[in-house]
Amino acid sequence: MNGTASHSGWTRFWNRGRWWKALLLAVVYLVLYEAASLLVAPLLPFIGGPGTASYVVVLYVIPILFGGVILVAFGASVGWLRGLFARQRIRGRGWMWIAVGVVLLFNILRFASIDYGRAGFGWVAAWMLAGLVIGFAEEVLTRGYVVRIMREGGHSEVAVALVSAALFALLHSANLFTGQAVPSTLVQLVYTFFFGICMYLALRVTGTLIAPILLRASTDPSIFMQSAHPVPGALAAFSGLGNVAVVVVGAALLVVLILTRGSVRAGRAAFDAESSST
Repeated sequence: MNGTASHSGWTRFWNRGRWWKALLLAVVYLVLYEAASLLVAPLLPFIGGPGTASYVVVLYVIPILFGGVILVAFGASVGWLRGLFARQRIRGRGWMWIAVGVVLLFNILRFASIDYGRAGFGWVAAWMLAGLVIGFAEEVLTRGYVVRIMREGGHSEVAVALVSAALFALLHSANLFTGQAVPSTLVQLVYTFFFGICMYLALRVTGTLIAPILLRASTDPSIFMQSAHPVPGALAAFSGLGNVAVVVVGAALLVVLILTRGSVRAGRAAFDAESSST
């Protein structure tokens, strides 16, 4: 009886959407991810350099996989997993496809300008695995749970977009703790914020969380692999403009979103899922 009551209280707490609960969830995830990174840090001297598959697996895959497991456990504890990948009732507008198209275009261009022979199969496979893990964990958190919390709190879709993108950018501020320079981190925060806006629009226009997960899963591997092993030429040079394009397009589409007040076409602003209070 006590266990059921406790679980019900936990579920009711998270089902009452408040913006600060979204922030709390993101901060807790970030702390747990950083803790996992510290736990695997002693292994780094024994796994080779950044050009090895083992380095990618230990430094990226394992910590984020741990975070993903925590997110799944959290979703199960509050009954959100069942509706996580359900088709959303709130839909998007045609202009939102621009965000999907720009991100996808530059991901394809980067993949097309990688020297796979020099990179090696193992390293490429490790990065593709890392991309899937990163895409799942970060999008489930920011475009899954954060969006749900904000919508359940009755916030406007503009606020939902801004908070989910801001918390997505917040996750990347942790790079300061790994020695990344402040100016580089600030540039990254600007990019990740507007990339987050694009991912929110991808969620809206496709109606499913799978779309931003797959877009995110193909973004990091294409960026890191193309940066390390580019095929010299105009294609590689042009694909290098992808981050700038995302910022410009994300900013422009955010303005459109604000002017149209979220462009809500139909349905209430909530996930198509059952509430699991008991």
